[in-house]
Amino acid sequence: MAHIEETGKGGRETNVELNLVPFIDLMSVLIIFLLITAVWTHVSMIQIGSSVYGKKQEQQQEVVPPPLSEIVFRLDVRSDGFRVVFGGERFGLPKINGRFDSDGLLEQLRRLKGVYPDKVDAVITAQDDLPYKSLILGMDLLLTAGFPQISVATAEAE
Repeated sequence: MAHIEETGKGGRETNVELNLVPFIDLMSVLIIFLLITAVWTHVSMIQIGSSVYGKKQEQQQEVVPPPLSEIVFRLDVRSDGFRVVFGGERFGLPKINGRFDSDGLLEQLRRLKGVYPDKVDAVITAQDDLPYKSLILGMDLLLTAGFPQISVATAEAE
């Protein structure tokens, strides 16, 4: 702080001391505030089917969304096995010896792909008590069968 000292000779000597601590505190709070409220422009996202079915395209090309079929296709991963819902048709694939029937499901998915070759989207659901690898197994089988546009539904399988 600035203050005036009295000297014995009738003159006044000014002692100017600049206190930088409040300024440094203000700048540090301002920097932290700006960092916290900054807009993060880079958002990453997992594209499930791009590495298997999508070819790398130049960014100058215009992306045209593929036509989607009106038929609802859902794969339910349940504690007792897989269940496929395709339109009004439902069929289940029970577990074999306590393991999911991957080969049977892949065969059924390929049969559906043969009947509806333009169908590329699927919805997958899983029960909450199942391990995450069960959901991944279902997603891998959908990709292998030719359904690259996979949506994960949060509602538990009926």
